[in-house]
Amino acid sequence: MYEYTTFFLFWVKILKKFIKKSGLLLFFVCMTAAILCYPQTALSYAFTGLDAWFRKMIPTLFPFMVLSGMMILLQISDRFASFFRPLLYPLFRVNNHCLYGIVIGFLCGFPMGSRIAGDMYRLGQISKKEAEFLLAFCNNIGPVFFTGFVMAFLPVRIPVWVYLTGMYGIPLCYGLFLRYVFYGNQITCHERPRQTQKPPTFAAALDASVSSGIRSITKLGGYMIFFNLLNILPRLCFDHLPAPYQVMQAPVCLLLEITGGITMTGTGHPLIILVMLPFGGLSCIAQTYAMVGDTDLSMPSYVIHKIAQSALALGYYGVMLARF
Repeated sequence: MYEYTTFFLFWVKILKKFIKKSGLLLFFVCMTAAILCYPQTALSYAFTGLDAWFRKMIPTLFPFMVLSGMMILLQISDRFASFFRPLLYPLFRVNNHCLYGIVIGFLCGFPMGSRIAGDMYRLGQISKKEAEFLLAFCNNIGPVFFTGFVMAFLPVRIPVWVYLTGMYGIPLCYGLFLRYVFYGNQITCHERPRQTQKPPTFAAALDASVSSGIRSITKLGGYMIFFNLLNILPRLCFDHLPAPYQVMQAPVCLLLEITGGITMTGTGHPLIILVMLPFGGLSCIAQTYAMVGDTDLSMPSYVIHKIAQSALALGYYGVMLARF
């Protein structure tokens, strides 16, 4: 009996590897064929990602990457967070380094939340549990991006506070739930011992932050271009389906890349947009991995937390859109 079980498990493992490799091969063949057969469409989608990166991502995100990197390297991020301590400490009861991650994550938006958590964890300013705690709810769509871009695709009849409460109140409450129910005593209220090494000079910190910011922002641009290009596959598939089935193109495009997906979805499906925003799409997950991939922080746990927040957003916005 044992021999038969071992034989069965062996062939199941071989079959899984074959299906995985065959699926990847099929994907690469389909993408290559689509690009060669529809070069103008592929160029349009790639340009959408490039344009969003160049016009929105670089000017709004790169300065924050440099400034935040400098504060962390110069070991003054905890002092900056002390300005927000009277407001946030009674809620979260975490140390100033964690407070800094919360503040920057919510104010600057994705993917600064993951970058801050990764940087502070690498430097030993926060523990692994604290980094995973921040990563779970602080890596959200930024308020500038949401109010300046996303809200143009949402119904104007609904008050702005309804949108903002769902987009930022849900992750905030989710963070409080994680703090007191899931993590509990695994996160300390006290400051970790200061690093023994001397912080770099201002010039050295600036140079390191600029270099690191350029690498990170370039990676983000590559992911945005690539995942926008992937939209060519659902476009070619759904365009040949009957009209009732073409509505499925919107969530697929949003699942791939959120910025280009919102543009292609338009104003016809606000609930789908609002539900997919907390998740961020596969491009955002890949970009998050680029920020923390060299650490041992768990990406599967991050994805689960994002799915949970999207589920909460579905309930909240479903009620609010029906009410207004």
